[in-house]
Formats: sequence, C-alpha cells, structure tokens
Amino acid sequence: MNIVKQLSRILFGIIFIFSGFVKGIDPWGSAYKFTDYFNALGMEWLLWAAFPLGVILAFAEFAIGVAFLFNWWMRLFSWLGLLFMAFFTPLTLWIAIKNPVTDCGCFGDALVLTNWETFYKNIVFITLAIIVTVNRNWFAEKVKNKLPAMLSMGVFIVYFGFVYYSYNHLPLFDFRPFKIGTNIPEAMSTPEDAPQEIYENIFYYKNKNTGDVKEFSEENYPWQDTLNWEYHDMESILVQEGYEPPIHDFTIETIDGEDIKDFFIYDENYVFMLVAHDLAKSSTKNQEEINALANWALEQGLSFICLTSTLHDEALQFAEIQGAPYEFFNCDEITLKTIIRSNPGLILIKDGTILAKWHYNDIPTSEIISEKFGL
Repeated sequence: MNIVKQLSRILFGIIFIFSGFVKGIDPWGSAYKFTDYFNALGMEWLLWAAFPLGVILAFAEFAIGVAFLFNWWMRLFSWLGLLFMAFFTPLTLWIAIKNPVTDCGCFGDALVLTNWETFYKNIVFITLAIIVTVNRNWFAEKVKNKLPAMLSMGVFIVYFGFVYYSYNHLPLFDFRPFKIGTNIPEAMSTPEDAPQEIYENIFYYKNKNTGDVKEFSEENYPWQDTLNWEYHDMESILVQEGYEPPIHDFTIETIDGEDIKDFFIYDENYVFMLVAHDLAKSSTKNQEEINALANWALEQGLSFICLTSTLHDEALQFAEIQGAPYEFFNCDEITLKTIIRSNPGLILIKDGTILAKWHYNDIPTSEIISEKFGL
C-alpha cells in the first residue's frame, strides 16, 4: 500500500511539472490557447486576461507538481492538487462533449491530446490526487528536514529564469511545426500511403404510403424500391480521421489574393521572412535594426518580406511611418502566431528549410548573418 501512495504522489508530480514547464516556457502559446477558449465560449470580454492567466496557470501546475515530487507541504499542496483536478475534470468532460476547441492545450504544443483523451487522463489523475490527499498527513510525517523546501525553491528559481528568457526571446524548446530544421514543403506534403478520411453515409428515405422517414445504411437503403420509398436526405459521419500534414493552410498572398508561397519556399537562395501577425501591436523598438538588415539583404539580391494578417492599406501606412523597405504579404494570423512567438519575429529559410529564428529583441546584424551563413 505504501508503494501505491508513493507512486501516486511521484507520478502526479512528474506530470504536473511537465505540463507546467512546457506551458511556462511558451507564455504566448498559453495566452493564445486561453484566447481560443474565451472566443469559443463567447467570453471576449476576458481576452485581456489571457496572458496573465496563461502564466499563472502554468506556474500553479508546476508548483503543485514540484511540491508533490519533493513531498513539500503536502497538507496544503495535496488539497490544491485535488481542487485543481476537481475543477478541470468536469470542465474537460464538457469540452469533450461540446468540442468548442479541438485541443485542450494541457501540454502546450509538446503533446497534443484529443478532448476525450484529456478527460480520461484527468480521471486517472483525480484518482491519484484523492489517494495523496487522503494520506497527506502520512506524507507530511515523512519529512524530517528542510531539504524538500530547499529543492523546491531552487527549482522555482530556475523555472522563473526559463520563463523570463522565453518571454524576452523565444521559447527554449520549440514543439511547433515551424521549428528550426523543418523543411516547409516536406511538412506540407501528404505521404502516398497516409490514412485517408473514412465516412459512413446514412440515408433517410420517406415511405410513400405512411409518410414516415426511416434511416438506412449504405448496405440496405431502398434506392431500387421506387414504388414505396423516395429519397429524403443523407448524412455523412466521419468515422476515421485522415492524415493531416504538420503544416497546412500556409499561404503567402498578394494584395490580389494570389498565393505565391512556392516562389519563396522553393527558393534556392536565402529568404528572410519577418513575421508580424498584427502590425498594430507589433513592437517597433528594434525597427532600425530590422530596416538595416532588410536593406543589406536586398542589396545582396536576397528576398526579405514581411508576413502579416494586417490589411494591405494599413501595412503600407506602417511601412511609410517606419521606413520599412520590404514588401508585405498576407498570411493567416493563427499560422503566423504558430510560426514564431514574437511580434515581430524573423525567420531565415533556404530551399524551404528553416535555418534560424529570432525574437525582435535579438535581430542579428548583417555581419552576424554573413559570418554564420557565409554570405
């Protein structure tokens, strides 16, 4: 029985640490997920709280996990862990039934679960939380020194350092489809042997004699019995999802709506892409460095473009005010937020492969680019 108690505490702690860590080092990703929830639930008035809630929730999970793992203040943190699960377990059941979002975001982009998988996971972990909470005094009596407290404080300091760095630069670990090393054309392709979507068709036929509408399958629908039945309706139900490429719905559109992404992702030369999902909220404190790099790249005959979801007229106005020498093209806002967690952020590609990514706080000089990439 003691082994079950200890395993429950350790397993709960490890999973909560992992969940809190992967969300903590991607604070904007957590904020975007809260934004998705608020929009889906019609709570747009709470959008302002998306970022602080994302940071707070990630740290709460991490802190509870650390306390469980190191057996620190279990009389308090066991209740916090149980309350956490008591809130989110019924919430994830509702999400699984209603499906307002396709991904709960429990593990950020590191591990994507379906809504039902998330609910089943929570059933397991609320059980572990109950076991630990019932035995909280037994755990507390095992602590004979200040080592758990010292370890916990040390881990918290490291955690906050990682979060601070990720906020001011880029996440330490990139789990998204556009991470460094990804070849965009390959990530957009579908293998020939990939699973295809499978649908089940349900047919509804109306009985000409009684007027009743009856449901039939593909095996028994009365398409030949025209004397007694007439077609009424049909419904297609997805029974097996097909393969979805890691990168999909990625376009680079001109003002006329023409998709010209192939021109850039198949370019054998270096291509700089400045990503600014919303120019109205885009930081301009390093605009001079961006303009200088863009001018240098264009002088070298390299492509330097900006991808944004902002309307073209507003983009031209931004370019005039900021003296931006590069062209602006449109891309989906969600895609841009996925590409890089910085507004603006810069990526460098060659032959469609992402070679480097920079936060706006880390825009490189032409000398650095030349030295690193041999230009």
